Amino acid sequence: MKLSPDETVFWQHGFIRINLTLVTTWAVLILMVVGARLITRKLKTDIHISRWQCILEIVVLGIATQIKEIGLDKPEKFIGFIGTLFLFIAVSNLCIIFPGYIPPTSSLSTTVALAICVFVAVPFFGILESGIMGYLKSYLQPTVIMLPFNIISEISRTIALAVRLFGNIMSGGMIVAILLSIMPFVFPVLMTILGLITGIIQAYIFSILATVYIAAATHESKSSTETE
Repeated sequence: MKLSPDETVFWQHGFIRINLTLVTTWAVLILMVVGARLITRKLKTDIHISRWQCILEIVVLGIATQIKEIGLDKPEKFIGFIGTLFLFIAVSNLCIIFPGYIPPTSSLSTTVALAICVFVAVPFFGILESGIMGYLKSYLQPTVIMLPFNIISEISRTIALAVRLFGNIMSGGMIVAILLSIMPFVFPVLMTILGLITGIIQAYIFSILATVYIAAATHESKSSTETE
């Protein structure tokens, strides 16, 4: 039993490798782009809208509401990044309904890449909100002594983001594989439903944590600027 889609290699030349993680990641990205194009090509502003536009509006408004409730007063500035994170992880995990599919989020390389995106986004939005000096001064709060601890906190939570998502998705896949090998005629439907629910929950948790980190960075940098 393979623990990660990275182990399935389709082509390799030197250090360049095309594995199952890369293939499924691009497949999910293409699916999302095509789906977004099909859903948004006939958007309307009147009361008579399509079913797909209704679903899209519910998703967008739901994400915007969550962002605002966490503490970001202008969710439209952050919904592009946070919404994309949520949808990519959710779609990656929901595609387990297709036979032979292994979600790219069960690969540590994918979850590390997503965590690095959050790691870069936190200072980006912090600087965008309060300027580079205002953001850098937030590392000195409440005292200069906290500088190394604040830096370690940034790195450790990035690692935690990657490992948490990878561990939950990978372990869930392993449990499903074990149960299916024991009782293949009883568990398939039940475990697929459980996997879909778990996938949505993990996408929600990851995006919420990313929102919390961004909100903390923008608020801390803003408060450090106001105290001057």
